[in-house]
Amino acid sequence: MKGMNKKSLDSDHVGRLLIIFAIPAFISMAVHTLYNVVDTIFIGQYVGRDAIGGLTLVFPIQILSLMIGMTAGIGGASIISRSLGADQTSRAEVALGNSFIITLISSVILTVIGLANVPLWCRLLGASEATMSYASDYLYIIMIGMFFMTFIFVLSSLIRAEGNAKVPMIGMILSAGLNIVLDWVFIGYLDGGVKGAAWATVISQIVGVIYFMSYYFFLKPALRFKISNLNPDWKMIWEIISIGSSAGAMVLSGSISGIVINRTVIAFGGDLALATWGVLNRAMMFAVMPSIVIGQAIQPIVGFNYGARHFGRVLRSIKISSIAATVIGLLVFLAIYFNPDSVIKIFIDDEELIDMGTHASRIVFLVLYLIGLINVGATVFQSIGKALPAFLSTVTRSLLFLIPAILILPRFIGLDGVWWAFPISDFMTFVLVLGMLIPLLLEMKRKKAEEKMGITG
Repeated sequence: MKGMNKKSLDSDHVGRLLIIFAIPAFISMAVHTLYNVVDTIFIGQYVGRDAIGGLTLVFPIQILSLMIGMTAGIGGASIISRSLGADQTSRAEVALGNSFIITLISSVILTVIGLANVPLWCRLLGASEATMSYASDYLYIIMIGMFFMTFIFVLSSLIRAEGNAKVPMIGMILSAGLNIVLDWVFIGYLDGGVKGAAWATVISQIVGVIYFMSYYFFLKPALRFKISNLNPDWKMIWEIISIGSSAGAMVLSGSISGIVINRTVIAFGGDLALATWGVLNRAMMFAVMPSIVIGQAIQPIVGFNYGARHFGRVLRSIKISSIAATVIGLLVFLAIYFNPDSVIKIFIDDEELIDMGTHASRIVFLVLYLIGLINVGATVFQSIGKALPAFLSTVTRSLLFLIPAILILPRFIGLDGVWWAFPISDFMTFVLVLGMLIPLLLEMKRKKAEEKMGITG
């Protein structure tokens, strides 16, 4: 491996490796999150809360690109890091090529379906007369750039799996920085509204994809991009999908729950509640980002050392990352819980929305500090190729806990039922992930003991 070489992943102190990977991963994730957050800030300040409602409505469709990206990116990354750990470079390159194929075919299909009838999708998502034009204008342009939105995430995941965290960081900074500049030009200067926000996002992601592809063609990657590896290897494709499906299913379930949330808040609180949820959702993206970053940071460390059968290092990685994610999550919780109005004012200065958002945020973020272990556990299962636990740890929050709670609780306590559904589902998911993680840790301890005694069986 080049960049962060094999010896480093094999022997460096786990805490040091976690920091080395976490810092660029944090920067990459922060700027990636900025895509939607910055759009929302500019729209809130220059257009208004109905426009925020329009963006909120189409967000579940927009993040379907992330579903494809997570499936191909996380699945391919898991195979690449484990293959490099086992000195199987050719297998890692086959995984790289087939991740590309999955991304290309899936994103084209999604684009065609999305563009077929944009107004229909907006109506199904619950658009009102006030939000319809904003939602359809934004969604149409976003669907045009769906391929690039998908590919930018896949490429950053695959490059990071090699042990190179610097290139994904630079690419995401380049793309997000351009997005901010274009938002100011298209929305603030040219008065382009939601269309300007959409075009700013699409153009900036095209630039990001170009930069990432230049890494494979002009720099010195650990894995070579070979045209021959674009030939479908169905066994490899199935393995990528089976591992990455947990991450993809998490996004899909999040998209489904997003639609349910949107329609429910409209039913019980109208367009004001929809705009409030849009702001809280963007704030939530930043709130959970540290635990996602830590998960990304340990992915190559866990995957590589699991492939190399260094189980003691895998255990240390899980322990350190779990503690770090929980402590950071607690700090973020305290910052939001005791000062929510300041967070909301970043997006929009609307007294009604600020009042509703302040009340809702103190409920929605009540057990935020538990999400750290949830995300770390899910990443661990993905990294070592445990498809079923990875799937369960990522989809149950939305499908098994969150959606039923949202459908039931508002019938008894109104709009507050939507807000209470979040801490309830987070706590239940925490219990589930912990229940699956403990047996894995015990298994790792047993393998570590065998490792010390020289047993390789």
